[in-house]
Amino acid sequence: MTEHHSTDVDHGHADGLPEHKLRRTDVFPRAEKRAVRQVAAMFGLSAIAGIGTIAAFFAFPADRLITVPALGQMSAQNVVVGGLMGVSILLIGLGAIHWARKLMPDHELVQERHDLDSTYADRKAAIDEFWSGAEASGFINRKIIRRSLLGAMALFPLPIIVLFKDLGPMPGTSLRHTIWKAGEQIVTDPQERPIRPEDIPVGGLVNAMPVSLRKLQDKQGNSNEGVKSVIVLVRMRPDEIVAQQGKNWDYQGIVAYSKVCTHLGCPISLYEHRTHHLLCPCHQSTFDLADAGKVVFGPAARRMPQLPITVDADGYLVAAADFAEPVGPSFWELG
Repeated sequence: MTEHHSTDVDHGHADGLPEHKLRRTDVFPRAEKRAVRQVAAMFGLSAIAGIGTIAAFFAFPADRLITVPALGQMSAQNVVVGGLMGVSILLIGLGAIHWARKLMPDHELVQERHDLDSTYADRKAAIDEFWSGAEASGFINRKIIRRSLLGAMALFPLPIIVLFKDLGPMPGTSLRHTIWKAGEQIVTDPQERPIRPEDIPVGGLVNAMPVSLRKLQDKQGNSNEGVKSVIVLVRMRPDEIVAQQGKNWDYQGIVAYSKVCTHLGCPISLYEHRTHHLLCPCHQSTFDLADAGKVVFGPAARRMPQLPITVDADGYLVAAADFAEPVGPSFWELG
């Protein structure tokens, strides 16, 4: 003989929903307690994994490598720290799902659509229902779940805070300066050929860089200086130059500007020689190279930095100094 429980949800709904079936945790207290322990164990293990993440960050040197099947050599610190953090997040999610499936109320409810503007009575009923649901979920009276969840959530941000240490030293003033200096020879990018003024015709554009850049990159393996130091050389008639960012910064109508857009840092070399406009291909910021590199169109908020240039004793183009303002996106000015 089949036993029927006298509950108001143990029968079919008039609206066509299937008959509600009680779960084992709804019927058997031992199953309920076992589910509580399982949820608490997941939250507890998540907290342990979070602590392990912090410990692994300090225990494994950044330059230690391990071989991962199918992936090859990888940083041991990245593998262990990332793995433990992933386990910590996974266990919080699995614990929450298991809690909802086994212990929280699972009665089917139907709510008719209504106007978005609720009455005071409806809002009060919603608040009362929220607290009723919170109590029914067991968050209030199941202390072991509440405490283990709060512990896991409290420990979870700590590995993220510790990982900020891996961002390296503060940049200081390094973002405001490049390797350009007085006498630094200008060479073509990437051929590295020295440039004479007569090599650039009126209306021509040459992509260039400092001669010492390649040696610096070979020595330090640092591409940041390359990003900051690349320039474009453009030649126009001297009488076409309206304004510059410094006195006599051109040489016989040749001007040098940073190649890095001041909007979001995209490289630029699209030049229209009739208007002397330099166009960024990413978001169409446009700069007038004949008028101090000022913005004439687009989202960029700052002009293109200009590099003062001259020639050396052998007649090759060289820098007269570094850029007078920061190179790159405008947010650098906020520091």
